[in-house]
Amino acid sequence: MSITADQVHRNARIHTLDPARPAASVLVVAGGTIAAVGDEELLGRVVGEPEVVDHGGAFLMPGLGDVHNHHLTAGRADLFELQLDAAADLQDLLDAIRGWSAKLAPDAWVVGGGWGSPLIPALSDRTALAALDEAASGRPVLLRDDSCHNRWVSSAALALAGIDADSPDPADGTVMRDPATRAPVGLLIEAAVIPVERAYAASAPTSVEQNAEASRRGIDILHSFGITSFQDAAASLAMLQALKHLDDTGRLDAWVVTSLQVNDKIFGTYPLGQDLIDRREGYRSTHHRPDFVKIFLDGVPTSKTAAFLDPYLPDDEHGTEWRGETTMSQDELTGWLLTVAEQGLSAKIHCTGDASVRMTLDAVAAVRAAGHSRPTFHIAHGQYIADDDLPRLAELGVVADISPALWFPTVIFDAICACVPRGRAEKLHPNRSLLDAGVLIAGGSDWPVVPSPNPWYGIQGLVDRADPTGTIPGRLWPEQGITVAEALHAYTLGAARAMGTDDVTGSLEPGKSADFVVLDRDPLSVPVDQLAATAVEQTWFAGRKVHERTG
Repeated sequence: MSITADQVHRNARIHTLDPARPAASVLVVAGGTIAAVGDEELLGRVVGEPEVVDHGGAFLMPGLGDVHNHHLTAGRADLFELQLDAAADLQDLLDAIRGWSAKLAPDAWVVGGGWGSPLIPALSDRTALAALDEAASGRPVLLRDDSCHNRWVSSAALALAGIDADSPDPADGTVMRDPATRAPVGLLIEAAVIPVERAYAASAPTSVEQNAEASRRGIDILHSFGITSFQDAAASLAMLQALKHLDDTGRLDAWVVTSLQVNDKIFGTYPLGQDLIDRREGYRSTHHRPDFVKIFLDGVPTSKTAAFLDPYLPDDEHGTEWRGETTMSQDELTGWLLTVAEQGLSAKIHCTGDASVRMTLDAVAAVRAAGHSRPTFHIAHGQYIADDDLPRLAELGVVADISPALWFPTVIFDAICACVPRGRAEKLHPNRSLLDAGVLIAGGSDWPVVPSPNPWYGIQGLVDRADPTGTIPGRLWPEQGITVAEALHAYTLGAARAMGTDDVTGSLEPGKSADFVVLDRDPLSVPVDQLAATAVEQTWFAGRKVHERTG
């Protein structure tokens, strides 16, 4: 039988992720879709005058997925914002702020992020605020930490947001204050960041085209790491508008799933909840699927806002029995999941503590009992899961969105150990146990919470549980390492199944989009400690080359 094609990729070592044909050497493409996968015998069946691409024996595999990022935020940061080093000390941060501020107009905001969570104690002080004000020459400053849940802001930013000694703390956040005067010291925890985020947004509104430019920049960066499909984990109306604009103008070169925010602890966007959900279908397009909601159920361990079953380490502010809190009651969470399930939507629920994971599983159990078998539910992050709850994820069909890559020693792990007893802190990301229980795990980055969406660092760390950069010694809970094949699955077909895009991508088989990457090595055969150095030579989306490595 002849095969009509406009493109033939040959002389490649193809890892298809299709169990029916796991390996091949030829990929035939027609109209951006895979027409056939096989070996050299296919070449004799191709008709027409297709473009022939000889890959010279290179390794070729499906385009990778990222089930948890904030691509527009990352694109905007890359284009317009100050990017900080999570390992920098206070003086290094101040030097960076001073240098960046010197290039700005006198009333411009200093916006950026990435400062390290271990600096929280040092920034909880009026002397740090005074130093920040001086470094920024009195400008409003808004700097996100490495979890994106907390902000360091200047006196000018506090004033513009209306935060002072008399301002009450929000229900799900804390304004860190001088103990004598109650004056804010410039550190805002969780929902306390929202007034400053909104003050900044009001001072510098962006157009649909500007947001589209930031979105496209984020996608270009994802392409450089071989990522052709992703789920943005906290979508706003502005993002939906930007994605629709990109697709309508032929510029959306990725499969994008968005998670519509039900509540908001850290971004300051609106509308939220049902108001946003009601608008979703107007922004659905060929490559964009607004099929999920996002619920923030707790915070992060580093600011003692994750909800745990057992107490944090004691301190003067929280005492000896503090376990963190959830943003919703059990009934509220169950009610939301039932509401969205009835509308045909799936849900991504932010949980970093084991108590919030358990609450989510109890809510999903109620949804399944009500007869809703189709919606997909993601435990987003799921860094800590009680042993008794591991099999429940599989029983309830809950996906483990493992993001960001914290399954090896990191600066963030050190900050967690300052809040949680080390013996518990080390039980981070039980990925082997999840797989053995039959849970679908799907890889994500949480970029720009982490500075790069590079999946290859995460893949190496999934296998050996060691820092891929070699900076921090040791291995974190090495018994939870998984195989290379399992790690690749988590970032390809596993990610696609989690996002609901496996009908079009995630594996190389006839009928799916021609989304694939060409690598500089075979990740299945190189030593594990060389996985993180994997370079993407080419990225193809729907049969079009969207990235080629230079230099």
